[in-house]
Amino acid sequence: MMDFEPDLAERNKNVQAALGELNVDGCLLSVDVQLYYLTGRVFNGYYYLPAEGTPVCFVKRPNTLFGKNIVPIQKAENMTDFFRSSGISLPRSLLLETDEITYNECVRLQQVFRNPEIGNATTLMRQMREIKTPVEIDQLRLSACQHAKAYAHIASCYRPGMTDIDFQIEIERVMRMNGSIGVFQVFGPNMNIFMGSVLAGPNAEAASPFDFALGGHGMSSFCPVGANGTLLKEGMAVMVDMAGNFTSYLTDMTRVFAVGQLPELACRAHRVSQDIQAEIKQIARPGIPCAELYRVALARVEKEGLQDYFMGTIQQAKFIGHGIGLQINELPILSARSKEVLLPNMVFALEPKFVIPGVGAVGIENSFLVTETGIEQLTVFEEDIIPLV
Repeated sequence: MMDFEPDLAERNKNVQAALGELNVDGCLLSVDVQLYYLTGRVFNGYYYLPAEGTPVCFVKRPNTLFGKNIVPIQKAENMTDFFRSSGISLPRSLLLETDEITYNECVRLQQVFRNPEIGNATTLMRQMREIKTPVEIDQLRLSACQHAKAYAHIASCYRPGMTDIDFQIEIERVMRMNGSIGVFQVFGPNMNIFMGSVLAGPNAEAASPFDFALGGHGMSSFCPVGANGTLLKEGMAVMVDMAGNFTSYLTDMTRVFAVGQLPELACRAHRVSQDIQAEIKQIARPGIPCAELYRVALARVEKEGLQDYFMGTIQQAKFIGHGIGLQINELPILSARSKEVLLPNMVFALEPKFVIPGVGAVGIENSFLVTETGIEQLTVFEEDIIPLV
């Protein structure tokens, strides 16, 4: 069994160093992803990490957690009791997850800690999680392996007369049988989706309010994204983009399946997607700007005259990739406006996609690890259009 404790200790040490560089006394975290990243568990409560000294878990629930530096509390105000009884000074400056917790919670915590100077812990933690540790990379490799194994069964899920929802339900079963956790983490408000997306035919053109690469009408206006009951017909492309959460770390992989023969335009666009990936694999390395990777992809698209179909039609996404890890949409973002450069041990998904009106979405998506000299593809599975028979 893998020992995570040294890795967790190293992550805490790195965040503490960053707090020191920011001249901040500490940070207080309560969002599941941050708690898991630094403690290896999820609980209801708060994790106080000082710039110097020993961190403390203030736990409301479950009441079965015991151990060193675990302090049971009933409410946030109980945290100051611990500081007072332990002779520890309250922080004069404190980072809170101000992008994720409510305004009322932020005000309450500021009052609990006697009005310290407040900063944003969300930004810091997203930046810290951008560079993966060896243990995190091992978890991503495991997820990628299971992801590919599950995708190998997708074509066999198809039956004539299916709708996209029927097809997705069978794919979800395959994913769960191969170890998928099911629900996965997404950063940002109003970003609801279950396990992933299956887009078939004209539904791929539908714009969604959610900040994903492509949309789809969805089953309900309450969750307007993904499959919507489209009957799978001859000449239709079916894009499968299911999250690979086979560990707590997510891989991302998209493949295209076809009912019968697709038109030449769709086939050509798919080949261009593969060509874009091949070109980026050749040039991507530490130090290259993420914006340059986007420009390379867009230049190829425009050369091929496919810009009207790139990353959507009615609504076109302005990125071709994103970081992955504990959340499906981590840093960095591969967009024209990105200020970031690739660094060793970043992990990102690359997804140059096209939507062909009346046919559906084509293109591929794979997960990549940035190495010292280039990038390594983690999700390895057939990349040509796969027939459904």
